[in-house]
Order: sequence, then structure tokens, then C-alpha cells
Amino acid sequence: MRGLFLVMEGPDGSGKTTQINLLKEYLSQNGYECMITREPGGTEIGEKIRKIILNPQYKEMSPVTEMLLYAASRAQLISEVIGPALEEGKIVLSDRFVDSSIVYQGIGRNLGISTVTAVNAPGIGIYRPDGIFFIDISEEEGIKRKKEQKKLDRMEQESIDFHHMVSEGYRKVLSGRSDVMKIDGSQSIEVIHKKIRNQVNVLLENRWKK
Repeated sequence: MRGLFLVMEGPDGSGKTTQINLLKEYLSQNGYECMITREPGGTEIGEKIRKIILNPQYKEMSPVTEMLLYAASRAQLISEVIGPALEEGKIVLSDRFVDSSIVYQGIGRNLGISTVTAVNAPGIGIYRPDGIFFIDISEEEGIKRKKEQKKLDRMEQESIDFHHMVSEGYRKVLSGRSDVMKIDGSQSIEVIHKKIRNQVNVLLENRWKK
């Protein structure tokens, strides 16, 4: 039986990384074989691409180049890590997936949702998330959190207007979808984790029944 593919989505600073680590700990404690990966990155090739995409020195990078680099990293991740792990029956937890590109490049960079979707389709192939957890926070709060944590990367250094488009883009793209659970990111870490954990238990129960 194919494994379970779960994705954390949300604007910069939404707390995805914290929640994905808590979820892995919970699943591991309950005997599930799971792994965490991230976008861009997750493979040797992908991590090299990540350094290029997020380097603040490359402010001249065109939106199309940015889109293609994200798609290339994602294609390698599917081929080398996510696909094989799912075929082995593992649970894959990904920090971002294709909806991030649809929002950041398709909407934020104004390249169009259909363009980004088409560019990513060959690399994704048959693999789609079984569940997506969208942690929703305001762009102001997200960037404030990032500034408190570390030096901002190239994407995080974008204007507040760009981050506003990203936040609104997420709400537009992920709204009303059966595979998406929207969570208020202003809640405590513990409350958010409990909501995610409960929904994952439902997904696991449904998969087991199949």
C-alpha cells in the first residue's frame, strides 16, 4: 500500500517547520515510519538550487527563472525522495509543495496559476498530497516572526505588498478544497499541533480502512 503524503503550507513565518517537527515526533512515537523533507531542497541537487533561489545577492533573478528553479528542485525531490518513500509505504511530511509555487510565483510574481501548474506537472507526475495543512497568519506577523528568528533570505526580503499577495493567494488557492485543513496560525503551538494531529489520525484511519 502506498504511504501517506502530508504537506505543511503557509506564508513565511507561519510556523510550518515547528509543526512538521512536532508531527514527525508524534507519528514516530506511535510506530509509524515517516520522514521530513522541504522545498526547495531535500536532495543534494535541491539544496544547491535552494542556495541560489534564497540568496539575497541574486536580486536580479527573473520571476521565470525563479519558477523554473523551484520546479527543478521539486522534480528532483519527487524522483529521488518522495516517490520512492511513498511506494515503500512511508509517511512523507513535506515543508511546502507545489501550492507554494502556485501562490508565490503564479500569484505573487504574476506568472499565472495555469503557467506554474503546467511547468510543474511533468516533475510531480502521479504524486499528490493526501492532506495539506494551511497555517494562516497575516503577512505582518509572519515577517515579524522571521525577523526575530534570523536574517531574512531573498524571498523573505520582498516587500510587504508581495507578502500580502502571497497571504491572499493562499486563501484563494486553498479555499474550499477537501484535501486542505485551514488553521489559524495565531493560536498556540500546542493547540495547532493538536488540531493537526487529530486530522492526521483521521487520514490514517481512512487509509487503513482502504
